[in-house]
Amino acid sequence: MLCPFCKYPDTKVTDTRESDNGSSVRRRRTCPKCNRRFTTVESTQLLVCKKDGSFEPFNRGKITTGVFKACKGRPIGYASIEALAQEVEESIRSRGAAQVSSREIGLEVLGPLKRLDAVAYLRFASVYENFSTPEDFARAARDLEAR
Repeated sequence: MLCPFCKYPDTKVTDTRESDNGSSVRRRRTCPKCNRRFTTVESTQLLVCKKDGSFEPFNRGKITTGVFKACKGRPIGYASIEALAQEVEESIRSRGAAQVSSREIGLEVLGPLKRLDAVAYLRFASVYENFSTPEDFARAARDLEAR
């Protein structure tokens, strides 16, 4: 690691701690040349492959926004939606993959959303499971009732 003060190329790590629920590592470093201390934060980058083939960094806020839209008009608090988004992010990151498709993220949302609210689940599933006819909705509703 390059010292930000004197640009010496080899610094010493004096302390390491996990932060952000284990998704990043905070390190205290000391430069042996100028003896100044500084902090670095290291995190893994998860890339999302979009439908058009482009990539962008993972953003939990997009999950929250999508679920919030599916829950519009339903008696679901914002804290529940945030908890669902956190659960989905942890599940995806626990796989250890460097990239994930946007479709996989959407499908990963379905399980927790089904437990949270059946109507919101049907709204969200209609997009990610490509419902094209009213029968698709009816089938999904029958499956929900059977469970």
